[in-house]
Amino acid sequence: MDRPAAQGASDPKTPPVEAVLLGEYACFTRPETKVERVSYPLPTPSAARGMLEAIYWKPEFRYRIRRIEILRPIAFVSLLRNELTDTVPDPRRKRPRPIDIAERRTQRHTLALRNVAYRICADIEPRTDVPEPIARFRDAFRRRVDKGRCFHRPALGCREFAADFLPPERYPGPLKPVPVDLPPERMLFDIDYAADPEENQPRFFVAHVRRGVLHVPAHLYDRPERHP
Repeated sequence: MDRPAAQGASDPKTPPVEAVLLGEYACFTRPETKVERVSYPLPTPSAARGMLEAIYWKPEFRYRIRRIEILRPIAFVSLLRNELTDTVPDPRRKRPRPIDIAERRTQRHTLALRNVAYRICADIEPRTDVPEPIARFRDAFRRRVDKGRCFHRPALGCREFAADFLPPERYPGPLKPVPVDLPPERMLFDIDYAADPEENQPRFFVAHVRRGVLHVPAHLYDRPERHP
């Protein structure tokens, strides 16, 4: 059932939750590259949301990414990785087809990012039927980041590219975005999931990175979130 979005969560005066995520490698794959992976120069909003949900997630709220700051210079690296020629079968299908890993293994090229660090700022938007205040969820998130606790290790795009995370005030380097401007480009915002995986619909937007910061347009989150 669709419910209207909660009001006030995206108010610029409301303090966001923040975390710095960093790692040796990252790959935020462009969907138009079918065989060999090519990374966007920074995380997509959906990738940023997934990293925050790995740290703290509750069905009572969702994250609205406000901005993503690039804290280290953008550096691409070419990698060869072992992958499968087939996708993992969807367990929701009546007869998922098994995969013979030995027969389907292949090497593919990946144009990934190296030595990355990002500061992610997001608003917490509770569901309209949730009575708890936003501050409760914000405080819980900050405690988990401060203690290094997570539900599962955040990944920088690909699962094997694990991320470390910490509060912004504990980041060892300069806590300011790198002064880089990128040409506007079409970027994946998120995916509208359907009961039938074949009907999943990607949503895109034009990303503008100025002085190392991607500001995510708030209106992209105006579409109601689907809840069970």
